[in-house]
Amino acid sequence: MSSFPLLTVTAAVPAVGAVVTAALPAATTDARRRSAKAVALIFASVTLALAAVIAGRFDPGGARYQFTESYAWIKTFGMAFSLGVDGIGTVLVLLTAVLVPLVMLASWHDADPESLPERSFGNRRRTQVFFALVLAVEAMVLVSFLATDVFLFYVFFEAMLIPMYFLIGGFGDRAGSDEAAGQRSHAAVKFLLYNLLGGLVMLAAVIGLYTLSARAGIGSGGDGSFDLATLTRAIRDGKLSIDPATECALFLGFFFAFAVKAPLWPLHTWLPGAMGETTAGTAALITAVVDKVGTFAMLRLCLGLFPDASKFFAPAILVLAVIGIIYGALLAVGQKDIKRLIAYASISHYGFIILGIFAMTTQGQSGATLYMVSHGIATAALMLVAGFLISRRGSRLIADYGGVQKIAPVLAGAFLVGGLANLSLPGLAPFVSEFLVLVGTFTRYPTLGVVATFGIVLSALYVLVLYQRTMTGPVKESVAPMADLRARELLVVTPLVALLIGLGVYPKAVTDIVNPAVEATLAEVHRMDPKPVHPAAGQRGGFSHSPIHENAGGEAK
Repeated sequence: MSSFPLLTVTAAVPAVGAVVTAALPAATTDARRRSAKAVALIFASVTLALAAVIAGRFDPGGARYQFTESYAWIKTFGMAFSLGVDGIGTVLVLLTAVLVPLVMLASWHDADPESLPERSFGNRRRTQVFFALVLAVEAMVLVSFLATDVFLFYVFFEAMLIPMYFLIGGFGDRAGSDEAAGQRSHAAVKFLLYNLLGGLVMLAAVIGLYTLSARAGIGSGGDGSFDLATLTRAIRDGKLSIDPATECALFLGFFFAFAVKAPLWPLHTWLPGAMGETTAGTAALITAVVDKVGTFAMLRLCLGLFPDASKFFAPAILVLAVIGIIYGALLAVGQKDIKRLIAYASISHYGFIILGIFAMTTQGQSGATLYMVSHGIATAALMLVAGFLISRRGSRLIADYGGVQKIAPVLAGAFLVGGLANLSLPGLAPFVSEFLVLVGTFTRYPTLGVVATFGIVLSALYVLVLYQRTMTGPVKESVAPMADLRARELLVVTPLVALLIGLGVYPKAVTDIVNPAVEATLAEVHRMDPKPVHPAAGQRGGFSHSPIHENAGGEAK
């Protein structure tokens, strides 16, 4: 069993599922459409089972990268199909595998003929196309989380744009409208152009990094290497020495691509349109799964490959993150569209994640990783329930709702739980992660930590106002016939609510897995936590960097 290629199989199952689903006979009847959906759901469920095996067998006290596999790819350039998973990758693989089947169930009728304009895709194959694209995205995201070869990561980081482009541009919740079709097309093109630009900049940096490794004789044949472990070890040991200006340029090449994907202000502008114009399931897939690749890569690649540049740019990135927190929350407060409100809220939440990463403390990075998981669950819950709401009323405008809790109390209750999770209510999963991020930030950057806390106040405002305007008050005539959640929808909502409560009560299940990887990441950038010094030791309150733990520049001693 130890030689079984677990990681390769886990990533291959959804890829094979995408091909099989797309190749099924044209769905000309309801029975055939149900069969295509069932086949896709089976492949997603098998992927979930394999991800659970990875999480169950992962040893937090063992080697950093486990279940490692490496297969020759392009030997001339030192490229290999190399996979391995650390604690951070493990929890994100599991998050992806959990959310994709739920997105499929929530999107069960999103590709039915009556839900899409005639020209999106052929009437007979649109069901297969939609579910095959979701599986293709899952496969590419999983490889991105598992890749330990920089070039392999880049290939799949870029390749996932193709199925996402078709999901955004071809499937929406406003069927048959020429205006809606045009807005979807615009959102899809903007998503693609922004991310392609980021990818092209990153490609130049990838080539530059390989060239430097070849000059230093790094790699099995001394001709250069893309292997992440080899490169980080060579940098740590001084075998691969990069001058500061070059390191900063390479760091910015990688970081720019990840900041677009994440998204970080001011590179965020593609997200509201992409989430607003597509289906709720695809919107949840974007913000809860795909965008996590950007923040994950900041941890794995930016900090590991460019430790000095990461520390140099950290203050500027933290300022951008705090701006994103406040900016996203303020724009969420003023939104009239439910889905765009959730999109701007996600921009604010990603600011917290990036804040935790570049605060470079164990609390901050542990909280950021936990935030990736809890935000994925919370935003998926809120967006998918919002999708159920929109599908019943046929409108995304907040003003078109009112009094829903009186006629659909279970739907309103699920919406409330998702909203409270997004404002980080104590007892729900995002609270602990947000608390850790703020504590980790405050210990090194107290001013930024204080400013970031205003994002919490604003999140309470936009979530509670959203709930009050849609769910409370007199029942509007247009929502009076609205049905409560059905069995399939309850099957989507129940595990999400259970996870939000479970991780809110017992976050240790995640932090125990990710903490060793966080500590290894901090060691790569030569960072240790600032230690509080008692006033009697010569400091009048606050925190001081004790020379036992860090020198004045923040270097570990």
